[in-house]
Amino acid sequence: MAYNLKESVKKPERLAGGHRMCAGCGAPVVVRAILRALKEDDHAVIGSATGCLEVSTCLYPYTSWKDSFIHSAFENAAATVSGAEAAYNALKRKGKITGDTKFITFGGDGGTYDIGLQSLSGAMERGHDMVYICYDNGAYMNTGIQRSSATPSFADTTTSPAGNVIPGKMQPRKDLTLIMANHNIPYVAQTAPMGNFKDIYAKAEKALYTPGAAFINAFAPCPRGWRYETPLLMDIIKLAVDTCIWPLYEVEDGKLTVNYKPRKKLPVEDFLKAQGRFRHMFKKGNEWTIEQFQKDVDEKWERLLSMEEN
Repeated sequence: MAYNLKESVKKPERLAGGHRMCAGCGAPVVVRAILRALKEDDHAVIGSATGCLEVSTCLYPYTSWKDSFIHSAFENAAATVSGAEAAYNALKRKGKITGDTKFITFGGDGGTYDIGLQSLSGAMERGHDMVYICYDNGAYMNTGIQRSSATPSFADTTTSPAGNVIPGKMQPRKDLTLIMANHNIPYVAQTAPMGNFKDIYAKAEKALYTPGAAFINAFAPCPRGWRYETPLLMDIIKLAVDTCIWPLYEVEDGKLTVNYKPRKKLPVEDFLKAQGRFRHMFKKGNEWTIEQFQKDVDEKWERLLSMEEN
C-alpha cells in the first residue's frame, strides 16, 4: 500500500492524549505512528512490559489505550502476548470467535535487550503471528537512568557515571536488530519517527500484515536520561539517522535493505554535543572517546552496506 500522510492522519487515535509521558519523549510518538498503520476495523491486543510506557499510560482505573491492553511483568511481555495469540487461534479454530485481531507488544530496551530477551527470543523462534516493538531509549529510564546493553559507548548514566577514571559506559551497545534477524523470522526492521513518518508507518504496516513473527526496533529519545531540551526531540532523531548512529533498514525473508543513505553523512559529534549524557566527551583529554565512537559507527555502517550488497 502506498503511503499517504494526509490519509494516515485521518485515522482515529488508538493512544489517547493525557497519557502522562514526559514532554519531548520519543516513546508515545513511536506508539502512535505504529498503531496508525492498523486498519481501522482491526482489533488489537496490546501488551506492554513494565516501564515508562506502561506506568504512564495505564494508571488504574484509567487507561490511554483504546484497544485491549495487557500489562505484563518487566521480563515476560513477549511470552504474555504470544500466549494470548495462541489462545485466540485455539478459540478461532473452535468457531468461538470471529474477526481479525492483531497482537502487538511494546517494551523498552531494558525489558527487551536485557531482562526480556529470553521471552522475546522464544516467541520469535516459535513463530507467533505477532509484532514486538522495542522503543529504544538507551537505558533503564523508568527506574533511574541505569545503563542497559542498548546504552551507547561512553554515555553517562547512574550506573556508568562519567568520571576522571572511566568516561561513562565502556562497552558498545548490543545490536539487537540483527540478533532478531538471525532468528529467521519473516520481517525485522529498524526505524525512527522522523520526517513525514513514511519509514515507520510503512515498516509497521509490513510487520502487522506479514504473517508470522515480526520485530521492530524504534529509536525513542528520552529527554530526562539524554539531557536535551524537549523541543529538540525530532532534531535528535534526525541527527541519529544522518550520522548513521541509527541506520534505517529492514530484513524481509532474509534480504537486508538499507532504506536511507544520507547524501552527506554527518560526524557523530553533531549527535553527541546535543545531549548532556555525552558532555564529558568534549572535555580536554577525552578527544579519543569521540574518535573511537566515530570509528565504531563507521565500521558498523560499512558492514551494514556490505550485507545489503550480498
